[in-house]
Amino acid sequence: MTQPVLLLVESNTTGTGRQFARQARALGIQPVLLCTDPGRYPYVAEDDLRAVVVDTADDAAVLTTARRLRQQAPIAGVTSSSDYYVATAAATARALGLPGPDADAVRECRDKGRQRQRLREADVAVPRHERVRGAGEARTAADRIGYPVVLKPVQGSGSLGVRLCADAEEVSAHAAALASAAVNERGVAVPCDILVEEYLRGAEYSVEVFGCTAVVVVAKHLGPLPDFVELGHDVPAPVPEAAAALLRDQAVRAVKALGLGWGAAHVELRMDGGDVRVVEVNPRLAGGMIPELVRHALGIDLVAWQVRAAVGALPNDTPRAARWAAAIRFLTTGSPGFLADRTRTERSLETARAVPHIETAVFYRAPDEPVEPARDFRGRLGHVIASAADAALAGASADEALRELAGALRPAPEEASA
Repeated sequence: MTQPVLLLVESNTTGTGRQFARQARALGIQPVLLCTDPGRYPYVAEDDLRAVVVDTADDAAVLTTARRLRQQAPIAGVTSSSDYYVATAAATARALGLPGPDADAVRECRDKGRQRQRLREADVAVPRHERVRGAGEARTAADRIGYPVVLKPVQGSGSLGVRLCADAEEVSAHAAALASAAVNERGVAVPCDILVEEYLRGAEYSVEVFGCTAVVVVAKHLGPLPDFVELGHDVPAPVPEAAAALLRDQAVRAVKALGLGWGAAHVELRMDGGDVRVVEVNPRLAGGMIPELVRHALGIDLVAWQVRAAVGALPNDTPRAARWAAAIRFLTTGSPGFLADRTRTERSLETARAVPHIETAVFYRAPDEPVEPARDFRGRLGHVIASAADAALAGASADEALRELAGALRPAPEEASA
């Protein structure tokens, strides 16, 4: 009998993409990656993953390829671990009569302007915002909303293009930069529209939702403004139960208001006292290695859940009876420099992994490779993950291990001699 296939439309470049393929194999299903460039993903060669080249920016081309592949083997499901392709995967699954989220709801959710409109119509609290085009409209909107304001593209991922602007001059410069970007980092055409929104005070969290159930609240650590680089996460968030309940309730309300409720959703929120507002809803599994933290802390494998949902199977994890905690910290640099030589980087990894409660420590860059300050997720240089009996212990271990990794960073020659 021919082995059934799970089609993976592209992948995220870090995090869970590789795990999607591995989970499919664990179910006895052959993963097949549909992508424009297999070389973008080193794990394709390392894991001997079958890849089929197709223009994934073209929904019709993806569907045509899927139908051709269905003549060779039964297709069990279609999904994606990448923000940019979840709508294409959903539309393909729907056309083939396979499980998946509402494709129209996913596509509308991917447009942050339309998403905000839907949420506001459903009385889900969101930041004050305006959708604009060009620097002039952005300045006018910022004047109405009040400074500082956040500018971001209406479609994006990983905090790409998200920036806090303190005055009209900064708004003009960043709006012009956003409006000039005709394609995203994957080379796919994007709208030129911009969101101008109020800057929300308070702490930032995410709620990982599966179906219409809030699985866990996650605390987020952000880097210095004006950028919004995520430097770490804590699972579960160390907040009082009353606060966690408010966050969970608002996240589920947002998912339902957007017509989602199938599979995973990653909901980002800000909480300032009792004021909880939804920053955005992402109709996909969380990035930033959050699924790994959930697995370590709660014994729930969200990647397995998502893959099983895509092929019409039920999740089969049993959560831990005793809740643990997990933390991740990402390595970044505050100034240009480079990673040390192989001997020093291996020593840093060894000492980081020797810290109590550390599960993982990795660099994303090769020895001697130049490094720059992070403006978005692409500037992260490595990470450590810790799990322990409580959030404080997990966080402290992760912080200590991160300091060991940071010992492998070296300043640029001009920085060192200054």
